[in-house]
Amino acid sequence: MDEQHRVIMDETAIRRALTRIAHEIVEKNKGIDNCVIVGIRTRGIYLAQRIAEQIREIEGRPVEVQELDITQYRDDREKVSAERPAAGSSVGVKDKRVILFDDVLYTGRTIRAAMDALMDLGRPQAIQLAVLVDRGHRELPIRPDYVGKNVPTSKQEQIEVSLQEVDENDQVTIIH
Repeated sequence: MDEQHRVIMDETAIRRALTRIAHEIVEKNKGIDNCVIVGIRTRGIYLAQRIAEQIREIEGRPVEVQELDITQYRDDREKVSAERPAAGSSVGVKDKRVILFDDVLYTGRTIRAAMDALMDLGRPQAIQLAVLVDRGHRELPIRPDYVGKNVPTSKQEQIEVSLQEVDENDQVTIIH
């Protein structure tokens, strides 16, 4: 079985998409007051950090970035224990506008798990969703506020996001 890999976003396209998303976040929130960017582990946190850097350049001041581990909140994984541990006890979301960041939005189950984790940490004022790639095929009624690229896919295809921090290069590939 021969898999076809096609690069749909290179380093430049990813950088441009993140720059655009950063501007959209600042515009929609009328600045960054009371905002926190929360990246879903693994690649979401690196994208969140990049967005925060872009926003710092735009606004001239930093925006808080936190990492969220949703492993215990997944409904498609074997439960390790009946009690959920703190998803990231350093994540302060109570009464804040949370911009939740992930690399790929597919069925919506990862985002649902992340929202459950956030609610366990305190009630945010609002949750906005940012993704680098939206590939469709939602199983839950979840829609991103900020999208780097919409990539209609078949269920047989996969989207693979590679980032410098983890994979030593920046690109998004579709695998047929």
